[in-house]
Amino acid sequence: MRLFFASWPSAGVAQALARWAGEVGKACGGRATRAQHIHLTLSFLGDADPELARSRGAAIRLAALAFRIEQARYWAHNRIVWAGPLETPAGLQVLARELGETREFAAHVTLIRKARPPRTLPPPPALEWPVTQVTLVNSILGPEGPSYEVLETYALP
Repeated sequence: MRLFFASWPSAGVAQALARWAGEVGKACGGRATRAQHIHLTLSFLGDADPELARSRGAAIRLAALAFRIEQARYWAHNRIVWAGPLETPAGLQVLARELGETREFAAHVTLIRKARPPRTLPPPPALEWPVTQVTLVNSILGPEGPSYEVLETYALP
């Protein structure tokens, strides 16, 4: 199992980001993330014990929060186009740590994989993304990209 904790956006936010990625992808190629797969990874656990992960998710007592989509960037080292806040909100950093993230957390939503460097990136749609629940997910890799199996969802008070 390849486990991770994530926050999924509302359908409206996912559709707006998918449309933006589709337009940007015309210029830089790559594979745009389908709307139903757009998510914010909070903690990638990898090959972890699902029961331990479930207990970690159940222990979260942090309040719901939100962040804004304010910028888009290209990361050459992994050839992705992403969008996210200008600065990761402190509450997201705390949430990621409590869910098991050991690296420095930088909130970003991957929208295009295997992209060529774009000349410029248009601004992403200005959106607010409420984080009202956390989902434990199993990522299943396939030739068409990953598919996701939701194992558990935890509401944030």
